[in-house]
Amino acid sequence: MHEARTSTRASSPAVRSSGPRCEPARPHRRARSPPASTTAAAHTDSRTRQPGHSDRVRSLPQQHRHPAQSRDDDAQTLHAHVGWLFRNDRTPADRYAPDLLADRDIRAVSRAFPALCVLTLVLPFAVGWAIGGTWLYGVTALLWAGLVRIALLHHVTWSVNSLCHMIGERPFRTRRHDRATNLWPLALLSFGESWHNLHHADPTSARHGVDRGQLDPSAAVIRLLERLGWVHDVRWPTPDRVAARRA
Repeated sequence: MHEARTSTRASSPAVRSSGPRCEPARPHRRARSPPASTTAAAHTDSRTRQPGHSDRVRSLPQQHRHPAQSRDDDAQTLHAHVGWLFRNDRTPADRYAPDLLADRDIRAVSRAFPALCVLTLVLPFAVGWAIGGTWLYGVTALLWAGLVRIALLHHVTWSVNSLCHMIGERPFRTRRHDRATNLWPLALLSFGESWHNLHHADPTSARHGVDRGQLDPSAAVIRLLERLGWVHDVRWPTPDRVAARRA
């Protein structure tokens, strides 16, 4: 599912770059969690066949100015959405994800990633067969609870990378040439990640949807884990902190 809100969803050794090398990103740690919580979150990412929980560096689409520029923008948007997957241009993990490289549990999940990917497809098939009693039910469950689920989740995640740098509102200040936006139609499907403008304006904030009516399920989960004592040192936004970042 992208970019991370707790230490369990930060950049991984699989970080890739779709454009020129850039300066190290600002710290994204929004909370601290014990090893069990970290491993569980990493395993959740593996069940969606995401290549680790990583913040990937991408080239972002520019403003549309004339037909030639428009074609360039379309190409950049396609690249930001899915094209980067087909490039073997990796950023150094020790520069962008030293905390994950040092985490024994995360390294274990990373090594188990291929097996977990197979498991996330075998389980729906097995459950479907067990319930329906025939291989046809198994294949149907594999299709909807396996392949369709994975495809939908991936494209929602990739849309945060592409559409949320192309269309939407920008109520908060970001760095020069940073065009991250808030795109409300993706809010629930992306678990709140499409409130992307605030994430770029304040990367360490545990909540992305800070304005009235902005649903942010990820923030609700982090709040629950905090109350259970499973995460601590959560960096919640304050009114002053949000106001200071208004455009």
